[in-house]
Amino acid sequence: QKQQPGFSLKDIPENDPQVMNMLSEGRTSGVFQMESTGMTGVCVGLKPQSIEDITAVIALYRPGPMDNIPSYIKRKHGEEDITYLHPQLEPILKETYGIMIYQEQVMNIARALGGYTMGGADKLRKVMGKKMRDEIPKQRKMFTEGAIKNGIEQATAEAIFDQMEKFASYGFNKSHAAAYSLISYQTAYLKYYYPVEFMASLMTSVIDNPGKVAEYILVCRQMGIAILPPDINEGYSGFSVSGNGIRYGLSAIKSVGRAVVDVIIAERESGGLFKNLDDFVSRMSNKEVNKRTLESFIKSGALDTLPGTRKQKLIVSGDLL
Repeated sequence: QKQQPGFSLKDIPENDPQVMNMLSEGRTSGVFQMESTGMTGVCVGLKPQSIEDITAVIALYRPGPMDNIPSYIKRKHGEEDITYLHPQLEPILKETYGIMIYQEQVMNIARALGGYTMGGADKLRKVMGKKMRDEIPKQRKMFTEGAIKNGIEQATAEAIFDQMEKFASYGFNKSHAAAYSLISYQTAYLKYYYPVEFMASLMTSVIDNPGKVAEYILVCRQMGIAILPPDINEGYSGFSVSGNGIRYGLSAIKSVGRAVVDVIIAERESGGLFKNLDDFVSRMSNKEVNKRTLESFIKSGALDTLPGTRKQKLIVSGDLL
């Protein structure tokens, strides 16, 4: 990290408002777990203000809990009343506006309302999560009887169980969602404060997928980051930072393998910059570079900083190799 030697993810402040604002505006490309169209839409609607909000988004954006996303957003913004099937649910579901999101909540409900032990609650989670149809009626009876003993009406107890069963089939555990959300927040922070470095690394990570590279180049342009052409005298295998822009990765050029680029960079670092096409070819002869590779470099503009036009270089390239 050239801008900040000694930079560490541990030093990132929690809940940076600028980072949260970026997510709330739907600028989520490249952010872990957040860049799908659907997830971006949820971010825009929810407007996360904290890592806890991101945790909830990640847990909600799954089959089953996804049905509750519109309600969750409305309740968070005070546009829908927060209701509970029974007052005893409030302490457990208050942080998620009365909506079951996490497996831990299902287990806590089983213990607090159904009188389950910790082990019993974990078994209930497994039964529901793995859809063990034979076991569910036994668990329904056990939960309902336990809830009645705790002064809850049978119809209410059964309604609570139905809600738990519907949710737990697909539910995420909070610890898992929290770990994901921390990575989401960290990638969002890096994107906001170190956009050039972040996008260069992001494109390097998908360098073998031309479709994704093209998609992220478009994102860079939207962010005002210049994409500089490949350059045999400055570029590297992956996308690299060059001033305020990103230098196109040499390995991303069609017909150019990583092994070729590694040899070129090693030669450049040991023997200095390439002065002209003849110098390049003579130094790289018998070192992975063939006619096809040379043509790819010329056509992509990677040799534009050397004397001569692309047309001139293409004409003489056949005679040089």
